[in-house]
Amino acid sequence: MESHLVASKKTAHAYNTAADLFDHPANTFWSRFGNNTIERLGLREGNRVLDVCSGTGASALPAARKVGVAGRVVAVDLAEKLLAMAAEKAKADGLENLEFRVSDMLALAYPDGYFDAVVCVFGIFFVPDMATAVRELWRQVRPGGRLAITTWGPELFEPANTSLWQAIRHQRPDLYKDFNPWDRISTPEGLLEMLASAGLTKVDIFAEDATHALPEPEDWWILAMGSGYRGTLEQLNGEQLQKVKQANLHQLASQSVTEISANVIYAIVDKPVG
Repeated sequence: MESHLVASKKTAHAYNTAADLFDHPANTFWSRFGNNTIERLGLREGNRVLDVCSGTGASALPAARKVGVAGRVVAVDLAEKLLAMAAEKAKADGLENLEFRVSDMLALAYPDGYFDAVVCVFGIFFVPDMATAVRELWRQVRPGGRLAITTWGPELFEPANTSLWQAIRHQRPDLYKDFNPWDRISTPEGLLEMLASAGLTKVDIFAEDATHALPEPEDWWILAMGSGYRGTLEQLNGEQLQKVKQANLHQLASQSVTEISANVIYAIVDKPVG
C-alpha cells in the first residue's frame, strides 16, 4: 500500500494544480455537498469546529456562519492554493472566525476533545489507512460532540468518468486506473465497515442519490481539470491531452449526456458523554 507521506504529496500536488478551476461555476458540487454536510451536523452558535480536507471552504465557510462570532472554525488542507482561495472568500464575506492551516490531518496534535465537531468532506479516502485517520479525528471530538464523514457513493461521475479513463488508457496505458480511492467506501456497507474498524459502531448513515448537470460537454472537462483528475491529466503531453479531451467530449456529445451521477454518503457519529 502507498505510504501516507507519498499519498499526501500526490494529493497536495494534484489539488494545487487544479486550483485554477476548482471553484469554476461548472463545479458547484463542492459547495452543494459541503453545505449539506454542515446542515446535517446541527452546529450551534459558539461551537468549535475542525474541518479537514477543507479545500476552498465548501464546508468550513457555512460552518463558520453557523457557529457565529463566538465560535471558531479551523480549516485544514494540504493544498495551500485552495486554502488561500478559502481565506479570500472568508474575507469577502466578513467572516473572522476562521483559522486556515496548511497541514496533514494526522499531524494536527490538538488535545483530546478539543472540538465540538470534526468534519471531513471528500477527503478521508486519500489516507491509505483510513481507520487510523478516523481514530485521530475522533480523538479530537469532545464527549457529546459529533464527527461528520462525507464520501462519494457508487458510480461517481458516470458515464463521463469511464469515458475519460478509456481515453486516457488509449493514449497512456500506464496511467490508466480501474480503481479510485473512494471506491473503498463508496457504499453504506463499506463506509460502515471502515468506521467500525476505527471503533465507531453507532453511526447514522444517509445515502443520497444525486446528479450533477452538464449543460455542455465542455463543463465535464472543466470539472476534470478542476478536481483530482488533474493529477493524472497533467502527466500527458500536449498532444495526448488534446486527444483525450476530444475523445472524451465526443463520446459525451454523441450520447447526449446532460448530467452525471454524483451520489454521496453522509456519516454522522455522536460521541458518548462519560
